[in-house]
Amino acid sequence: MTFVSRHGLWTDEQREAAQRLARIVEEKNLEVIRLSFPDQHGILRGKTLIATEAVASLKSGCSITTTMLAKDTSHRTVFPVFTKGGGFGMSEMEGAADVVMVPDPTTFRVLPWAPTTGWVLCDVYFSDGRPVPFATRQIYRNVLGDLAQRGYDYVAGLEVEFHVFKLEDARMAVEDAGQPGQPPSVSLLSHGYQYLTEQRFDQMEPVLEILRRDILALGLPLRSVEVEFGPSQCEFTFQPRKGLEPADTMVLFRSAIKQIARRHGYHATFMCRPKLPNVFASGWHLHQSLVSRADGSNAFMASAGGEPLSAFGRNYLAGLLTHARASTVFTTPTINGYKRYRSYSLAPDRAIWGRDNRGVMIRVLGGAGDSATRLENRIGEPAANPYLYMASQILSGLDGVDRALDPGPSADTPYETKAELLPKSLREAVFALHDDPFFREKFGAQFIDYYVHIKTAEIERFQAEVSDWEQREYFEMF
Repeated sequence: MTFVSRHGLWTDEQREAAQRLARIVEEKNLEVIRLSFPDQHGILRGKTLIATEAVASLKSGCSITTTMLAKDTSHRTVFPVFTKGGGFGMSEMEGAADVVMVPDPTTFRVLPWAPTTGWVLCDVYFSDGRPVPFATRQIYRNVLGDLAQRGYDYVAGLEVEFHVFKLEDARMAVEDAGQPGQPPSVSLLSHGYQYLTEQRFDQMEPVLEILRRDILALGLPLRSVEVEFGPSQCEFTFQPRKGLEPADTMVLFRSAIKQIARRHGYHATFMCRPKLPNVFASGWHLHQSLVSRADGSNAFMASAGGEPLSAFGRNYLAGLLTHARASTVFTTPTINGYKRYRSYSLAPDRAIWGRDNRGVMIRVLGGAGDSATRLENRIGEPAANPYLYMASQILSGLDGVDRALDPGPSADTPYETKAELLPKSLREAVFALHDDPFFREKFGAQFIDYYVHIKTAEIERFQAEVSDWEQREYFEMF
């Protein structure tokens, strides 16, 4: 009996998808398949197997070391894995032991930029079939399962800003290696600051065409390609999708863009604010709604004229605002990301909402009878782990529904309205999460302590290694 069947890990849909996967591998003469899973940062990690071996491992899984779950964003292991409990308080995590990657065949794709290569997203389990509690895709799946029990599906659309530069020097000398290595030397593709002008789009179109074609060939639900406000900055938006799909789309999209760009002599980054002169911060705006599983109706849609949201939608909105500070570690998980929260900057600096106002944290779009009614959360950065970002949104919103919270009036002057300020640094956000009983209960104390440990290690390393000037830039309030 295989690992998958022994522990009942696949649905009927996944079993059928596995059969299709095997046929495609044979028909397209694929040579290798990449097995990947999203780590705690939303970074894809995994192994590449010869195609025949990969097909054989679909139901048995593939081993991978637990240290993948012990790393910070510079890929340093920040838990004492060779001590008792491995720093996790779990014998299964001791000594850099293995866990099992189990492919989700419904996610299988052939990579357009590597046509003999297949790719499949995996979930990670202990050898006894238990999900690894630090695996964020499983955490999000559990949240979606609870939401389904309440009769709703989560629908999300993505607006993702990022930078694409011309790669001038990859900095691949031996002395450039490190954790992290020296950043590459780059030049601009456009000067920017001519937001949405056709001239700027045409200037960047040669590389955007390369990216667009491969993203569509991957089967991702791309909706639009735009030039953004800053130099060499662009935005891709995606059609709304249900459940796991938008989060899976985000991790594959980021990884694909970086790979495609590099193969063509470009450097793509989803860092919020690269340390380069004159760059403009990038955000990730998350459009979200809940729909009824019974009839597909939008639970946020108002029925009465003049109201932007239903009572359910207002309560959900209030929950997002109530838990905004503590959830910021999930929406903005990097030190760099907090450079974006500035007044009068098309980014939020406090927990407020407004009708079609780009200065607020939550922008309400739609109205009575509009089935596309949704909440656009403008707080996120493009480096966020999408599974944690979306899970925190659902949990926060449902708490607002359960307690019938009121979001208050629309903020028409967002940078003058009195409201709770968002954290000014990752350190402040980590404190807010650590002290928040709501997320400690919903995510579990074990995961919160684990995640806080990783983020604290990143902060301490940054403070120890960067200049006084950089510390002032990232930790002092302006």
